[in-house]
Amino acid sequence: MKHQPVPFSRFDLIRPAIRRMQGYVPGEQPGELRGYIKINSNENPYPPSPRVLQALQQAVGQDLHKLTDLRLYPSPTAEDLREKAATVYDLEPNQILLGNGSDDLLTMLMRTCVDPCDRVAYPVPTYSLYDILVAMQDGQAVHVPWPEDFSLPVQQLVESHAKLVFVANPNAPFGNFTPLDQLEALAKQTRSILVVDEAYVDFAEASALPLIHTYPHVVILRTFSKSFSLAGMRIGMAFGQPELLAELMKVKDSYNLNRLSIVAAVAALEDYDWMRGNVEKICATRSRLSDALSELGYLVYPSQANFVVARMDGVSQQPMYEWLKAHKILVRDFSAPDLADCLRISIGTDDEIDQLLAVMQQFQRRPV
Repeated sequence: MKHQPVPFSRFDLIRPAIRRMQGYVPGEQPGELRGYIKINSNENPYPPSPRVLQALQQAVGQDLHKLTDLRLYPSPTAEDLREKAATVYDLEPNQILLGNGSDDLLTMLMRTCVDPCDRVAYPVPTYSLYDILVAMQDGQAVHVPWPEDFSLPVQQLVESHAKLVFVANPNAPFGNFTPLDQLEALAKQTRSILVVDEAYVDFAEASALPLIHTYPHVVILRTFSKSFSLAGMRIGMAFGQPELLAELMKVKDSYNLNRLSIVAAVAALEDYDWMRGNVEKICATRSRLSDALSELGYLVYPSQANFVVARMDGVSQQPMYEWLKAHKILVRDFSAPDLADCLRISIGTDDEIDQLLAVMQQFQRRPV
């Protein structure tokens, strides 16, 4: 006989900060992906390097020694990956901290720095997870609006007197890129820990990585999810000075990267050119998509990420979103009132983008 669960009634045992907050809502994941064009979560449409697949097959294949390894914990610091990343990015291994995706590293920063009522500042709109993580710590999120030209609001961020300042670069949801001289101006003036979240930087013109050599309070975050096509493996990197990363290490989960993720990431870095080839294709498709959306009447924001945001001023995009979904094409719409006239579209393959544009044209030609 199947037992009915007993309702939980002791909500007084739950922290008030958790009771007040809303959880993060990822991009829609249909139960059955077959047949869908999924361009709503900024995933890479191209496969990872063949070396990644070969390395994973070797790790779980016929080699009994490797199979035996899976019963053992991985390296707590993912040392093989730290050493490989240090070589690729011209750093020392102790200038690198690895996480279960860059979201894990964001959580470490929050755990390390933010007590109740402490401030965390960032230009908005931006990655919505920042708000969730601040709320989890019962901190205070300081929202500094982006100006119309997307120049970095340096003075307002400095005057926030926050423990942490986040700048996603390129930023989501618009894909806007902050020039490095503006980031350095903020690094010079702020007493906060400055976190430059570079999840999409491989699609952009430059990285802020050199700042960590001059400014010990700067941390750079990266992920293997976007450009390296490894979103399913959950691998992130933090670059910074060893003394600061050592403090983050204290709150890290003991074995936060599994053995197969480490194997995959090392192999991906060994074939860096494969990633760069995929990035070039995505950037070319991004340009073509932007032009086509403009021809359909959208304002398309200049993007240096693997997505674009298209806006039709004052016109809700919910009907277009539903039309696309009915045709098995998933894009990202927004519930926030100031973004309701926007769609965010991840860059797919050329064929996927052709199908997207054809369905959007059908929507615009339909009888009203």
